[in-house]
Amino acid sequence: MSVLETIHASEDVKKLSPDELDTLCDELRHTIVETVSKNGGHLSSNLGIVELTVALHKTFTLPHDQIVWDVGHQCYCHKLLTGRKEAFDTLRKTGGISGFPRPSESPCDVFIAGHSSTSVSAANGIAKAKALAGDDGYVVAVIGDGAMTGGLSYEGLCNAGRSHDRLIVILNDNQMSISRNVGFMARHLAMLRSGPRYVQAKNNVGNLLSSIPLIGEPLHRFMVRVKGRLKNSVYHSSSTFEDMGFYYLGPVNGHNLYDLTRALQTAKNLNRPVLLHVDTVKGQGYTPAMQNPDKFHGISAFDPKTGMATAKPGPNFSTVIGDQLCKLAEEDPKICVATAAMTGGTGLTTFSKQFPKRFFDVGIAEEHAVTFASGLAVGGYLPVFAVYSTFLQRSYDQLLNDTAIMNNHIVLAIDRAGVVPDDGETHQGIFDVPFLSTIPNTTIFAPSTYDELAITLKQALYETDGIAAVRYPKGGQFPHLDLYKSDYKPFTHFRDPSARTVVITYGRLFSNVLQAVQKVQEVMPVSVIKLTRIHPIPEEVLALSRQYQRVVFFEEGSKNGGIAQQLGSRLMESRYRGKYEIHAIDNFVPTCSVEDGLKLCKLDVSSMVKTLLQEDLPRGRK
Repeated sequence: MSVLETIHASEDVKKLSPDELDTLCDELRHTIVETVSKNGGHLSSNLGIVELTVALHKTFTLPHDQIVWDVGHQCYCHKLLTGRKEAFDTLRKTGGISGFPRPSESPCDVFIAGHSSTSVSAANGIAKAKALAGDDGYVVAVIGDGAMTGGLSYEGLCNAGRSHDRLIVILNDNQMSISRNVGFMARHLAMLRSGPRYVQAKNNVGNLLSSIPLIGEPLHRFMVRVKGRLKNSVYHSSSTFEDMGFYYLGPVNGHNLYDLTRALQTAKNLNRPVLLHVDTVKGQGYTPAMQNPDKFHGISAFDPKTGMATAKPGPNFSTVIGDQLCKLAEEDPKICVATAAMTGGTGLTTFSKQFPKRFFDVGIAEEHAVTFASGLAVGGYLPVFAVYSTFLQRSYDQLLNDTAIMNNHIVLAIDRAGVVPDDGETHQGIFDVPFLSTIPNTTIFAPSTYDELAITLKQALYETDGIAAVRYPKGGQFPHLDLYKSDYKPFTHFRDPSARTVVITYGRLFSNVLQAVQKVQEVMPVSVIKLTRIHPIPEEVLALSRQYQRVVFFEEGSKNGGIAQQLGSRLMESRYRGKYEIHAIDNFVPTCSVEDGLKLCKLDVSSMVKTLLQEDLPRGRK
């Protein structure tokens, strides 16, 4: 029996010998590689945090003590150690376990974390709640893997450091957030400072000096200042965290279980906010991931022996917009592109190399990216901010107050719009339309094909003012659109003269609508209105809708505040007497494939057919 097979709950880790703990780490890595090679997921970040996760479960008592994972894709080992080992092969699958912390899965998942830089703020609140309730448990926030580039992390640190609660912040430094301290002296002093004897001796000396009449307290303050200056000449990051109120420990070797458990025990003994700085290697233990940590950060299925992808990559909306931006930037020196730590994910790798002076990766800082882009616009440039729909949500204030009020012209290339496969509730791109459409001077395009994406990108750049958004899904173009010819029109009306029903849709759902209409055409004629510019809604669409007795709107987005609801409101205001139906998404979408997600939301072809055949038109009308 393997060591991992003996782990059924977190407390089982405490029973293992040092040799068994080392074996457990090897088995965890093997399990993660094998599972992610089949299911896809976040690989290199999880491989880099194996020893740290095991040390946490060895040192703390879950769920009495609580761990808040930042950038929750670091939690695979944690899931394997907290009763989800048997279900781990369902990772990121429909009906399976999430690739992120999910409190509904386990009491050991205290806080959901799909977006980054949130852990310290959440842990600060949880630790304060424990203190108020008289709970003696510890709260640990694990941050890193790029999350320290997000401003919220510093807001959390500034408040948490002065809380006086049992809060430990672990900075997982894998060279994605801050530079590591180097040199033998730094490593040697780090080992000494992380030991419980050092901490106890330091406290004893401080207490002794402070007890000496007259000269004791001034002498203690003088020694603290001298020690601080000496330490800051060796360390480069400790003073920042100590200025915030933390007791700084580290850096500690993040792949040495003895050093980690020793440092964690020291942090516990301090009974105050502590920042433990841990050095890790992203992809540790799997050569392909160590050599290409960015490539294996989030990856599709691959051969675990070679690290090579099992599916041949083809074109997708992200690569298409990246290619189009390169072509346009060759002709227009005013085009600049920004992204928030998603260069590869948004298809901008080529652009970043071809136009390095006009490409800006601002880190996990979407708020800054929008205001930065608005500043570029003030300077006469054409900024494009490429961002996942779910992450754009952070930037609402900057879009409204830093951009729209001045009517500055920026373009939002909104990737991962609509149902997003595998990553679950926190990553679905279904809320951007409702919040963007509340902002004045905003235009939203939703192309259905690659050709239409290229057209709407040009329109967004050169034929609009204010904020222009082009939103498109993850992955490739849906089938059955090869015969559709894209043009520059804001909508297209496919009219059947005998139809009493019209279907309105946009984006990739246009493919499903065409298939559904084709299946019901022998039973009932149906017209179709395909929107390309979805906001503002073209006035002609309102007039055309009134010509039909039944209007059915299929929308791959939030029902509340969506385009379907907005069009319905305008129809009711114009005293439309026909039947108006909205079929959109009215809840969070769980972990699933795109196909399963659309089926769950009744936006697949089969569901559309059933909807259309349930005809119930008002009587007495043609």
